[in-house]
Amino acid sequence: MADHDPRDTLADSIEQGRRLIRLGGDKGLSLAERLAERLHRLAWRTPIHGMRLNGKHPLKLIAVPDDPIFGDVSRGATLLEGWVDLRGELLPLAGIDFARLTVSPAMADYLHSFTWLRDLSSVATRARGAPIAEALMRAWLAQHAETVSTPAWRADLLGRRIMFWSAHAPLILSSADLVYRSAVLNAMARGARHLDRAVEKLPPGTGRVAGWCGVTMAGLMIAGGEPRQKGGEAGLQRALAASVFADGGSVQRSGIAQLDLIALLTTLREGYAARRLDPPAFVAETLAKLVPALLGLMHGDRTLSSWQGGGPLTTDIIAAVIDASGVRTRPLRQAREWGYQRMSAGASVLIMDAAPPPVARLIEGGCGSTLAFEFSDGPQRLIVNCGGARAVVAKLPAKLAEGLRTTAAHSTLIVGDSNSTAIHADGTLGKGVSEVELSRQESETSSRIEASHDGYARRFGFLHRRQLVLTSDGRDLRGDDMLLPAGRKSRRAATPFVVRFHLGLGVEATPTSDGMAALLRVPGGALWQFRCRGGTLAIDDSLWVDGAGVPQPTKQLVIVGEAPAGGASVSWVLKRAR
Repeated sequence: MADHDPRDTLADSIEQGRRLIRLGGDKGLSLAERLAERLHRLAWRTPIHGMRLNGKHPLKLIAVPDDPIFGDVSRGATLLEGWVDLRGELLPLAGIDFARLTVSPAMADYLHSFTWLRDLSSVATRARGAPIAEALMRAWLAQHAETVSTPAWRADLLGRRIMFWSAHAPLILSSADLVYRSAVLNAMARGARHLDRAVEKLPPGTGRVAGWCGVTMAGLMIAGGEPRQKGGEAGLQRALAASVFADGGSVQRSGIAQLDLIALLTTLREGYAARRLDPPAFVAETLAKLVPALLGLMHGDRTLSSWQGGGPLTTDIIAAVIDASGVRTRPLRQAREWGYQRMSAGASVLIMDAAPPPVARLIEGGCGSTLAFEFSDGPQRLIVNCGGARAVVAKLPAKLAEGLRTTAAHSTLIVGDSNSTAIHADGTLGKGVSEVELSRQESETSSRIEASHDGYARRFGFLHRRQLVLTSDGRDLRGDDMLLPAGRKSRRAATPFVVRFHLGLGVEATPTSDGMAALLRVPGGALWQFRCRGGTLAIDDSLWVDGAGVPQPTKQLVIVGEAPAGGASVSWVLKRAR
């Protein structure tokens, strides 16, 4: 699809002084909220809650919806070989004990959500896949069918599980064992009754949406479920209103979360198709907003830029979800609430984070990436963020994975070797950037974005202001990074700062003799010149997490300087030589 229409020029302009504010964004759950959540979970184990889960045993599903999204072939093939493989974490199928499951949280979620059914069905016939699915199902039922516990009965995983059980019923309900079949169907019904009471406790985002999708799917698939279906639809509409900005971006500000939302709604839509019912209008309306926002985060290689702990993923995964959505549209070029700004010209694409980070309670693994950008030339990435803090292979040391969340792992300015927003060990974000001021102008000759944030104002007494200008042919990108005095912070000495530009995979950097410039040779032969003033340029090692979650060694350009009390300015230009 075309990325730009001249008629969008005025719509893309943003008046000077536009502000995005992170209200209460550094606060996670309060003590009272944590205690309430704890008590809520303890109540799950009481006889009263157990009685609430009892009810009529379903005899069969009303229909079997299709799974519209093709699974991961590699993971599916590994399942056929007797292993579960998630980002390099291997687990033998024969050795899975759900009573003592000592695996990573990501692997536990993969198993309890039954996402693996999608992967298995993508490579196996029913005859070959059913024995594997049934064996794992029996092991899960033995431990968790009657006992409510976490994470197995966590509302977001339960919602996903109901959808995967419905879509892949042929794999888990092919047995002639009537007792087993009844146990599966009853576990689904009990799970739906639990979801009715638990899902609204989840914070806004993909988890709450997944839970309400599960409620609605259960209403569609289990006999007598019309009241639950209607309640699920109302809950889902509320969840989407709280989880998606008006411009279509996820409140979690993550490309992976955005893709997940699209996949959830697309999968739920198949439940209506199986029943020959029309889904509520808000499902199609939300998908029509979600997809262009996602496309706005994609480079010329058709994979995602790296934001808020996510990596590029692979083209197959992204294409499968977008194709299944059925939405055909152009990328969203600027999102006023979501905050990602996109400039495209010629073969060049620039994507900038021009908003405060997500609210602490909404995302695990958030990053201090405010005012960072990525830049690509056709299918080749030139400037990137390291990315992938929540998508890396399991063998990567936890300390290094957490380092990918830091401001230094992003292509932006860093003051005093400090994060622009505090990063906590529990995966949340603390104090720092609370306000971003943004303006954008479009003309026939160039696109200009100017933005500033206050993440360093309280600690160092500076605002960071960044201006980016991309010419209409996409061959010239100019930037200014300024530290402007702010607040009443007393500064007795100059404050060190660096501006980092992490280079894409395979980009070769050669410094010039004057120490102020570098030649960047891109795979495929393109040559770009980088020149700066206002600091000293160096070339250092870096890394970039690829679409498979594997860290790849790369380089980075680093401009080093010091800011006196009156502030500092660094100017730089990136120009295509051939």
